Amino acid sequence: MGGAFLAAAVLARVGSRIGLPTIPLFILAGILLGPHTPGIVLVADPHDLEMLSALGLVLLLFYLGLEFHLDGLKEGGRKMALAGGAYIVLNVGAGLGFGFALGWGTSEALVLAGVLGISSSAIITKVLVDLGRIGNPETQPILGIIVVDDVFLALYLAALQPILSGADSLAAAAVDGGKAFGFLLVLALAARFGTKFISKLINTRDDELLVISFLGAAVLVAGISEWFGVADAIGAFMVGLMLGNTTSGERILKLVHPLRDAFGAIFFFAFGLSINPGDLPVVLWAVLAAVALTIAMNVLSGIITARLYGFGPQAAANISTTLVARGEFALILATMAAGAGLDERLAPFIAGYVLVLAVLAPLMAGRSHWLARILPGGRGATPAPIR
Repeated sequence: MGGAFLAAAVLARVGSRIGLPTIPLFILAGILLGPHTPGIVLVADPHDLEMLSALGLVLLLFYLGLEFHLDGLKEGGRKMALAGGAYIVLNVGAGLGFGFALGWGTSEALVLAGVLGISSSAIITKVLVDLGRIGNPETQPILGIIVVDDVFLALYLAALQPILSGADSLAAAAVDGGKAFGFLLVLALAARFGTKFISKLINTRDDELLVISFLGAAVLVAGISEWFGVADAIGAFMVGLMLGNTTSGERILKLVHPLRDAFGAIFFFAFGLSINPGDLPVVLWAVLAAVALTIAMNVLSGIITARLYGFGPQAAANISTTLVARGEFALILATMAAGAGLDERLAPFIAGYVLVLAVLAPLMAGRSHWLARILPGGRGATPAPIR
């Protein structure tokens, strides 16, 4: 674990001097020091860091929830639903069509629909933080799209599981989907109406007790979420949403900051450990085609979202490039596909696709003004300020 932290830190320091974002460097550190590349093998089994990686994801999404204000959600709920729905229709629809075009099979196409259609909440959160865009006006719809994305994913995974396992019971799939939706509804109601009660429970002047309390709550609810068929990440997000609106919200935001940074780095490092570069050439052209398709769909959905909210070309470019990242949820689908014995090309394809976009997304987001210049009305676009 110490080696993983230091390796990530060294590469990130080197990269920052030449203007590279930290996310792909953390991933690169995992690839170089993992079991699939020659030389020093720091971690022979990626599962050794599985718990730390899960904690990193939980903390990243918990932080995102703290930053997500319910007032903005109430005011823009309809727009958020429309933007999220448009994003899913475009990206999931394109992924499904792409899957059928590859000719690998119907089950494989359904998996690819989710892989190409669902953004990485963890990478998006890190990009927004690194670029200082948490407070930007367009960040609210970005976070809204992530929430709609994650709710869709919870239901999609529940529906996909019986298909991949060969089950023919639609009733079982409906029960799983209903259980996931019901749990999310309970958390949403608690976040909406239970703020005063939760505020009294969590409130303490002692920073040590406050850290233990919010960390325990985030991890516990994340674990319970998985039992209900909801991604642990969205469970942690909902806890952040609850606590962010309490009287202790500002203190929690400051206290969780170093934890988020440290364990978030381990999440991306562990992701790199799972990638075998030797498998990538077989699916190279399919990966490049999928990346091009994803970028095109994200630009289109970014333009639609910007028009819904009345934003200009720079905001549209920020939305488009920030949402390009794919990551942890694609890996969940890859694991499900491997367990179901689907086409052998699926796993390396997903790994290559996620890696390329994990590297491209932060780079594109940091240079979104280039895209803004070619969007309608964007000739005069200037780089967004980075604080």
